[in-house]
Amino acid sequence: MIAAQLLAYYFTELKDDQVKKIDKYLYAMRFSDEMLLDILCRFRKDLESGLARDTNPTATVKMLPTFVRSIPDGSEKGDFIALDLGGSNFRILRVKVSHEKKQTVQMESQIYDTPEDIMHGSGTRLFDHVAECLGDFMEKQKIKDKKLPVGFTFSFPCSQTKLDEGILLTWTKRFKASGVEGMDVVKLLNKAIKKRGDYEADIMAVVNDTVGTMMTCGFDDQRCEVGVIIGTGTNACYMEEMRHIDLVEGDEGRMCINTEWGSFGDDGSLEDIRTEFDREIDRGSLNPGKQLFEKMVSGMYMGELVRLILVKMAKEGLLFEGRITPELLTKGKFETKHISAIEKNKEGLTKAKDILTRLGVEPSHEDCIAVQHVCTIVSFRSANLIAATLGGILGRLRDNKGVPRLRTTVGIDGSLYKMHPQYARRLQKMVRRLVSDCDVRFLLSESGSAKGAAMVTAVAYRLADQTRQINETLAEFKLSHAQLLEVKKRMRTEIENGLGKKTHESATVKMLPTFVRSTPDGSENGDFLALDLGGTNFRVLLVKIRSGKRRTVEMHNKIYAIPVEVMQGTGDELFDHIVHCISDFLDYMGMKNARLPLGFTFSFPCRQAGIDKGSLVSWTKGFKATDCEGQDVVDMLREAMKRRNDFDLDIVAVVNDTVGTMMTCAYEDPNCEIGLIVGTGSNVCYMEEMRNIETVEGEDGRMCVNTEWGGFGDNDCIEFIRTKFDREVDEGSLNQGKQRYEKMTSGMYLGEIVRQILIDLTKRGLLFRGQISERLRTTGIFETKFLSQIESDHLALLQVRGILQQLGLDSTCDDSIIVKEVCGVVSRRAAQICGAGMAAIADKIRENRGLEQLDITVGVDGTLYKLHPHFSLIMHQTVKELAPKCNVNFLLSEDGSGKGAALITAVACRLREQEQQNK
Repeated sequence: MIAAQLLAYYFTELKDDQVKKIDKYLYAMRFSDEMLLDILCRFRKDLESGLARDTNPTATVKMLPTFVRSIPDGSEKGDFIALDLGGSNFRILRVKVSHEKKQTVQMESQIYDTPEDIMHGSGTRLFDHVAECLGDFMEKQKIKDKKLPVGFTFSFPCSQTKLDEGILLTWTKRFKASGVEGMDVVKLLNKAIKKRGDYEADIMAVVNDTVGTMMTCGFDDQRCEVGVIIGTGTNACYMEEMRHIDLVEGDEGRMCINTEWGSFGDDGSLEDIRTEFDREIDRGSLNPGKQLFEKMVSGMYMGELVRLILVKMAKEGLLFEGRITPELLTKGKFETKHISAIEKNKEGLTKAKDILTRLGVEPSHEDCIAVQHVCTIVSFRSANLIAATLGGILGRLRDNKGVPRLRTTVGIDGSLYKMHPQYARRLQKMVRRLVSDCDVRFLLSESGSAKGAAMVTAVAYRLADQTRQINETLAEFKLSHAQLLEVKKRMRTEIENGLGKKTHESATVKMLPTFVRSTPDGSENGDFLALDLGGTNFRVLLVKIRSGKRRTVEMHNKIYAIPVEVMQGTGDELFDHIVHCISDFLDYMGMKNARLPLGFTFSFPCRQAGIDKGSLVSWTKGFKATDCEGQDVVDMLREAMKRRNDFDLDIVAVVNDTVGTMMTCAYEDPNCEIGLIVGTGSNVCYMEEMRNIETVEGEDGRMCVNTEWGGFGDNDCIEFIRTKFDREVDEGSLNQGKQRYEKMTSGMYLGEIVRQILIDLTKRGLLFRGQISERLRTTGIFETKFLSQIESDHLALLQVRGILQQLGLDSTCDDSIIVKEVCGVVSRRAAQICGAGMAAIADKIRENRGLEQLDITVGVDGTLYKLHPHFSLIMHQTVKELAPKCNVNFLLSEDGSGKGAALITAVACRLREQEQQNK
């Protein structure tokens, strides 16, 4: 017993002694965590260089765009063929993806040999061979008559400008077929297939084996966004944000980037960690100076690294008693599979003895321990270096997403990772140490990269079909120049109908006279009170206008809420509430005793018989107060003041907010003769010639006309541009069949149009994996402010996903792109038809005045116009295109409904005084 213990103690001491000796000898191959973190940072810097346009040409890590924009989402289905060419074996698979109860994949495959003479012959021979094998496979599968989509895994560095193209940069892995480098391998294969003429194939995607691995694993785990190969060679790919990929147009979404990380360090950035053995390997390789990182870590070189170390140690008498055999000196005799065998826990030392004996070195037990430790150091170094580069990718993904902790999956394939007994555990442990803020699942690719090619094809097939269906749905929103001209023409007809005495009654564009006959001339002076009623809030303002050299407008205001029960109660209750608010404001300002002139901004359709007489045509914007429609709102206000009887005001004018906007801007720019509101609602007013306003007596001068253009189309004249979604929004509104143009152009409805489209696309399985959330079913949940946010150029898709999550919509990156596209077409159409209406008005004014060219300013207000990132620009462009003889400037109004009402009152007071003086 004691003898056995002594023997065990002796061997432990011996082992420890040998291990220490090797550790010392191979000190340069062992890295501290600090060193690995430094390598991680170097790699991240190289990633960024490869992505940037300016630095990509000189970057060592090439960061090749793959044009794979999406990972499987579980809805793919179909019959696909996958080709896998990347070594001496060429594999063809038939992959059937079906949806009975859950998604299932059936695969049948066949392996064909690629003889050495074909690998080294002409490109034509190589692709003829591939086409011949494919023909044979299709014959056996009895599918020669079908044109199935094909995915092509081509595991060599390629540059791509689209998914179905791969221009070979350089052959690797012993392939040397002539006339292929610099050519598109898809074209070469198509040519070979066409030459045969006995079958057709639709090659939809060419992918790298790394991408294939990511997609294979992505089918099983939708979190998978990184693919890594650690086998004969090594490489990685991951999903990068499009906004960071300078080499590809567009900022939306993500794209898989093939890093080609094997060439990391080719610029000398890893010289401080390369050893004499790494340099010797490189000198003896087919491509000296290239793929230096790969030569330190991949299966093709690890066995050779160990052999070189053993030779040197033997020469120095540290191993095999200095014996060196011809076998040990022969390149390639010590293979990477031998490292895997020697590092096995139980039989490793026995395996070491067998392998070393075959090399003729007659190893001692000490030698076997030493060789096992050399293998461990070399394979550990490989795992640690790959952990550092993978850590660089994971850190980048975390930063791209802007999250404190990243949850993701890495798909891995490759013989070294699979076969080596300790490699996977070591790699995973080191990754977790280097990037502790990432929760990483490592998923082994079961069926290799070929299934991945089929998955890429399936996703491409799904996306192509999805894109086609979405484009068809959204096509109706994309209006042609001819359609917009027709909108302009019909708006002009409706304007004329509204102005005509005989046609006015039946006209949809009401063209209501406002009795505002002049814009400000700068001589206005005095203190005025303004009321602003047009939504759930009500404002009372004191506006002090001072004329002279330094014209000033000083404003004081207070905002009061209008409760829903008042909005929808009786008319007396509403006006009593308004008068109560005015009384409070006058107390607040200490002006209860002054009889101030008052302008009343009343933003609802009114028929005016004078500047201070306005009968409500109909309530809009959720107001429903009884006994008001058909009544003069000025009289109702006066009656309420009498009932309260604690102040008196001179009500001079009742005005629409659109007119207020025009007047505010006209105070700044005398050329302003049009007012436009594009906010919750949409309306326009302009200065029309009195001779054209048949509903008002008098021929001289001009008068501002409130078009109430929101009703344009209520007589079906714009049915040719309305979609089923517009009809659905109309049917769900409070005033069905009314204000149809407004429902296509204003902020109150655009979000609702978007919501209807999203529901339709989701029902058809094109969005949100076909899952309609309860929130999405809620009318009004998709507010127009979300359109403005989603369409912002500065907003990454991640933030779009954040907005959608607020709405209870769990969206993928692809979903976010689609939602953004839907928002874009809806708001673009709104801006265009608004521009068409404006072009009709500008051209009418030009013709009224008999001008060849009109210069005019439009005063504009409204949240949609102000806050939406593209609305104003698209609208301006449309006006320019549809009214080329009009130079239309747009001026943003500062408080049209408050300041504007006071200015109208001031102008009316000035005109009243002039009339009295003239008498």
